Amino acid sequence: MRLLTRESDTERRPRVESEWNRSLRKIRKNRLALFGFFIVGLLVFMAVFAPLIAPYSPTKMSLRDRLSPPGVSHLFGTDDAGRDILSRVIYGSRITLRICLLVVGLTLGIGTLLGVLSGYIGGWIDEMIMRLTDVFLAFPALILAMAIAAALGPSLENAIIAMVVIWWPRYARVARGQVLAIREIDYVTSARALGASSFRIMLYHILPNCTSPIVVQATLDLGEVVLTAATLSFIGFGAQPPVPEWGAMISVGRNFIRDYWWYPTFPGLAILLTVMGFNLLGDAVRDVLDPRLRRGP
Repeated sequence: MRLLTRESDTERRPRVESEWNRSLRKIRKNRLALFGFFIVGLLVFMAVFAPLIAPYSPTKMSLRDRLSPPGVSHLFGTDDAGRDILSRVIYGSRITLRICLLVVGLTLGIGTLLGVLSGYIGGWIDEMIMRLTDVFLAFPALILAMAIAAALGPSLENAIIAMVVIWWPRYARVARGQVLAIREIDYVTSARALGASSFRIMLYHILPNCTSPIVVQATLDLGEVVLTAATLSFIGFGAQPPVPEWGAMISVGRNFIRDYWWYPTFPGLAILLTVMGFNLLGDAVRDVLDPRLRRGP
């Protein structure tokens, strides 16, 4: 019996590995997915090594070079205060990456915790959490974020708090749906019959098996977080000058767009490429983690 068990295990492992290898091979053949990985990798590289690769300080002003067009000295030109736009775009990647990690990380943790509690415990706790999510989901996300940021005061930190408040219900809904499908499966019932506590069941048996859709949702939300943060900064509720945030740069540069096109153009292209990269990355992660998409040749 032991020999048969070992043989069956060894036969089962290559099959699982082949499915993952097949998924990864599809990603390697998908040029758009590779392009998304390249953009995100470039964003991380700029954020980490910004002091080394930026040619100038992002906040140093030079009125002599005010509104200089793109050239050898300033590849992306300068703004109305003579600051190098390329350097500000590079340092802006730090702010963008920080916003993405904080917003997605906090909302994922808060929403997943509340969703798991709601789905597993049920009862009045489920009703209370779900009705609270209904309240937040009843308002348009951007308008609610603007209202919260305006009430707290215009700053980057308050904009992050506003986005966390409007984003956690998404993850709570996803987590709750997964828990409702998992909590009556045999291995959960067996753990409950053996006397495992609710905390242990949720931590070791339910949570690891509902992470895939949550991770997919998180990667797909990264691009939307970038757009929302840039929008809040654009209308004055997010980062404030002279912070080199892309949305704030576009907000100031729009006043000069007719005569000095490079001012708002390059921060806008940075947002465009970053959102595209995160969306392509999210599609690639979904292809790997979604079992329905791993089937096939």
